[in-house]
Amino acid sequence: MGLVPGLVKGLGVTGRTLLQTVFPGGFKKPIPAPIRGAQTVQYPHEKDIPAPRARGVIALHEGNCTSCMLCVRECPDWCIYIEAHKEKAPPRRAGGKPRKKNKLDRFDIDFALCMFCGICVEVCPFEALFWSPEYEYSEPRIADLLHDKSRLHEWMATVPEFEDHETGSVVKQKTVPPL
Repeated sequence: MGLVPGLVKGLGVTGRTLLQTVFPGGFKKPIPAPIRGAQTVQYPHEKDIPAPRARGVIALHEGNCTSCMLCVRECPDWCIYIEAHKEKAPPRRAGGKPRKKNKLDRFDIDFALCMFCGICVEVCPFEALFWSPEYEYSEPRIADLLHDKSRLHEWMATVPEFEDHETGSVVKQKTVPPL
């Protein structure tokens, strides 16, 4: 018997929302006006502005990527593909030994597979991946949803600047636990 009261309450909430949408003036003005009460944006004709930190598409800052493969290993969908090779770099000090540095050859993200969880953005220690609020990147062919590093770099122009913390908020300080 506990199922029936919850069902009645849910139907009441749904009915109340329906009446507020169809009759925004209430029963004092019983003229239906679903357009005034609806919260829907008519997408192709009107475009809603997404929140500044919305998860739209992932952008790549190629200069920061060191080909460490952390994003590839942590991706639950395996939709990130990286290929790199090692190059000799000049020594840091005069008379030092030449260093080896990773050179990025390929960085692709298959957005047909991506579930936009954001793990790759969070685990990147070099701040090479960012969220862009851009959401209009559909393609007529599913194969075109594989974005290469040049296409991912184009999205960097749409990445918003970092916003400071709200006033009054306290940034957590990392503390070393006592031994």
